[in-house]
Amino acid sequence: MKLLSKPDGHPIYAVVENVRSLFNVGAIFRSADGVHSSGIYLTGFTGCPPRKEISRVALGAEEIVPWHYDRDTGMVINGLRNKGVQIVALEQTPNSVDYRRFVYQWPVAVIFGHEVTGVRPETLSLCDGVVHIPMLGHKVSLNVSVAAGVMLYELLTQFQNSNV
Repeated sequence: MKLLSKPDGHPIYAVVENVRSLFNVGAIFRSADGVHSSGIYLTGFTGCPPRKEISRVALGAEEIVPWHYDRDTGMVINGLRNKGVQIVALEQTPNSVDYRRFVYQWPVAVIFGHEVTGVRPETLSLCDGVVHIPMLGHKVSLNVSVAAGVMLYELLTQFQNSNV
């Protein structure tokens, strides 16, 4: 597996595992472009460009942000880890940490999971950490594309405030 990279991109990667909605995939591309991410890895049954549903929301970001598809999320994680990338999942678990308080290392990849079932347990077991976005209302989670936007911008903020 090759490490995707924009020559001037920030050391932030998204791994999108089993996201069914192509509109959500398009929105994640757009947020990744917004933070000048180095790339997106699409895994499992996540749809890939070119698809009109992705393009409709991504507005061309799918042509700018480097991306790669591999059915096996574990292979992607191992490939990223071998390149020195920290692997973090965005998921609510009994041991997950508030996403604003986790200590990120650069480069970092965040895994975003299925709209209903989230990140698979076997994927979580491969991660260096698991973070969550606190929910203060009645619902227990955000839409995956919204959560990805929140998470990617938090990573951008923390990277810009780091000494890297």
